[in-house]
Amino acid sequence: MRIAVPAETDANEARVAATPETVKKYAGLGAEVVVQAGAGKGSGVTDADFEKAGAQIAPDAPATVAGADVVLTVRRPTPESLAGVNPGAAVLAIMDPYGQNEAVLALAHAHVQAFAMELMPRITRAQVMDVLSSQANLAGYRAVIDAIAEYGRAIPMMMTAAGTVPAAKIFIMGVGVAGLQAIATARRLGGVVTATDVRPATKEQVESLGAKFLAVEDEEFKQAQTAGGYAKEMSKEYQAKQAALTASHIAKQDIVITTALIPGRPAPRLITADMVASMRPGSVIVDLAVERGGNCELSKPGKVVVTKNHVKIVGHLNVAGRLAATASQLYAKNLFAFLETMIDKESKALKIDGEDELVKATRLTFGGAVVHPAFVAS
Repeated sequence: MRIAVPAETDANEARVAATPETVKKYAGLGAEVVVQAGAGKGSGVTDADFEKAGAQIAPDAPATVAGADVVLTVRRPTPESLAGVNPGAAVLAIMDPYGQNEAVLALAHAHVQAFAMELMPRITRAQVMDVLSSQANLAGYRAVIDAIAEYGRAIPMMMTAAGTVPAAKIFIMGVGVAGLQAIATARRLGGVVTATDVRPATKEQVESLGAKFLAVEDEEFKQAQTAGGYAKEMSKEYQAKQAALTASHIAKQDIVITTALIPGRPAPRLITADMVASMRPGSVIVDLAVERGGNCELSKPGKVVVTKNHVKIVGHLNVAGRLAATASQLYAKNLFAFLETMIDKESKALKIDGEDELVKATRLTFGGAVVHPAFVAS
């Protein structure tokens, strides 16, 4: 079995889909691992590191994927970049399939089995494979670090002979994995932290981290969570009530970090231009949903916007990738944990069980067709 790890082609992507640690583990399963030269450069992993772990180094992408049974990438590869893989090869990546019908169909026509790692079900067995959690955790941490860098003031309360420096007020909007990590990080750094989310289950989580919870707790709020633990899209009426509650709160904050996302839909708009205008000069907003349209009306992908009232709105792309070495370490382990379930221990060959709940949840394409029920109409 040949496992290929090509270099990422996106200019904003520094992560890599394997590490020397996972290369050793694949070798232990009887696999031959081929890594494209320079694939780990952005994550601080040299070709020599991969070779020492047992990988072969190929000079370019075509040589890397030639004859591959498995291709591991961070972002969805193009069909052209998969030319030369074995028919039916498994391709594991963050596929970003929503709204990308043509791209998903193109992978089907390339006769590969494309697996979307972000569709991994949130069940106990799959926790170690959950790329959304591993990457969002880092994004939440980095969001606080980026906010502090732009804020330019001390975060904790400091009592000095020259006077007392008040603690920064930090508001986290959206309490998923990223939001929880942002709360924990902001608290560790000494901020006064508040947080909000439409899901009632998050209130206890927020308070357990020492932050204060803020939300309109009506009947709709009590039903605002899917069976899978994700946030539902709220009604216009609820959004208006929540906006009214948070508007006055935001005006008093030094840092606001937004993390709200709804799978398959544009990011909900949480912060309006009027709310931004109400904030004090020097305040900072970090929009982690900027790649999905943004939670803040004024955020721009890949930009740090400075408003007329001197509020900074940070819209960095691929925030987890800003910690590429750590992100790659976790992502590579997610991939290994999933791929290991598809390798027959006796034959040391790829053996994918179509009835496995993990396969059903993540497989987008098979046999030249789109097979995932959420995208089969493609």
